Amino acid sequence: MLQSMTGFGRAKIEMDDYNFHVEVKSLNSKSADISIRLPRRFSDKELEIRNKLSHILDRGKINLSVDFELNHKQVELKSKVNHEIAIAYFQDLRQLAKHTGNVDDSTLFSQALRMQGVIQETQEADVTEDESKIMMVCVDQAIEECKKFRADEGKVLHHTLKEYIQHIAALLEKVKIQDPFRIDALKSRITMHMQELISNDAFDKNRFEHEMIFYIEKLDISEEKVRLSSHLDYFIETMEKEETPGRKLGFIGQEIGREINTIGSKANDVVIQKLVVEMKDYLEKIKEQSLNIL
Repeated sequence: MLQSMTGFGRAKIEMDDYNFHVEVKSLNSKSADISIRLPRRFSDKELEIRNKLSHILDRGKINLSVDFELNHKQVELKSKVNHEIAIAYFQDLRQLAKHTGNVDDSTLFSQALRMQGVIQETQEADVTEDESKIMMVCVDQAIEECKKFRADEGKVLHHTLKEYIQHIAALLEKVKIQDPFRIDALKSRITMHMQELISNDAFDKNRFEHEMIFYIEKLDISEEKVRLSSHLDYFIETMEKEETPGRKLGFIGQEIGREINTIGSKANDVVIQKLVVEMKDYLEKIKEQSLNIL
């Protein structure tokens, strides 16, 4: 069954001490283009997550983000002195003190420490093994949701593409119905020209027969009709039997287009030309949709 490269998955796990929220988004791409955003404390898990995404989702422009929240009671506040800011304040205060009177350095230093931005509170906590495990469970759930989304989209694509192929097949049947009339019209034109040529004293019968054979073969579309029908059947067969047929369907679509174009160039018939234009319209839709197939 087909899978779309367009997908979305979301998972959330709430624990007593912390929460995880993971989102996975994917769009069509020729290869695996993976972007991961993790909290810095879990950065060591990036390679493992990247390998999971590559293995499970295979291709596409894939974005995964992880949000991690500690409950307030679990947040340990630690103070940190920004040395650069503290020194800058101290030096400025010392310069000012030269103009206002004698102030000892200890007083200036105490004042500098009270200035905005010198003392910074940071949230720090060591990553526990349970946190890492729970995060990976949440990641797995989000990836599975994205995979399910892709499968559901794939069912829609399968139905749509099958309809387009059936439309082309129906138009091909109309070409087959019209072809005998085209041949009769061609024969009539040839007969008329032949009668005109026979009346000419310089008429070369052997040369005429060779040119007629070449002309008829050049306009014959029997092989193209057979090959086009075969390609249409193969397209549907590939959709239904292969797990990741996206690239292959693209190649089959090219072959379908080649036969349609050849029929159009050989036919020399207004009715068939119109049918060919309709075929090309459906084929363009097929090519566009095929780009999103895994």
